[in-house]
Amino acid sequence: MKEFFEIAYRAFEVAAVIVLFIGSVICGGRYFQQILKTTDRNAAYRQLRTGFGRSLLVALDLLLIADIIVTVTLEFSYTSLATLGMLVAIRSFLHLFIEVEVSGHWPWQRWRVSDVKRHD
Repeated sequence: MKEFFEIAYRAFEVAAVIVLFIGSVICGGRYFQQILKTTDRNAAYRQLRTGFGRSLLVALDLLLIADIIVTVTLEFSYTSLATLGMLVAIRSFLHLFIEVEVSGHWPWQRWRVSDVKRHD
């Protein structure tokens, strides 16, 4: 059973790296494609940041899953549990601020943004 959890842990870590790599390549390709098509480079840059931010959010979630797997199944101790708690807190703050950067508003203001879009 230990081997299964180790494989799952490594698989989630590899998946995070793949998401970052593929997301970066796709976002970079779209950015250069937009720059060649349009003169609005600010919009192209905003889309690059948004796309890369979304890739980063998915990768952070995958790494968090990997850390939970390794802590709960492979290296369970109070020290590893405390380390996991700190990692979850740090990644949660990163996730929150990247989400704000990507969406342009705080998560709890989503309803206001959707109301504004409906009235436009």
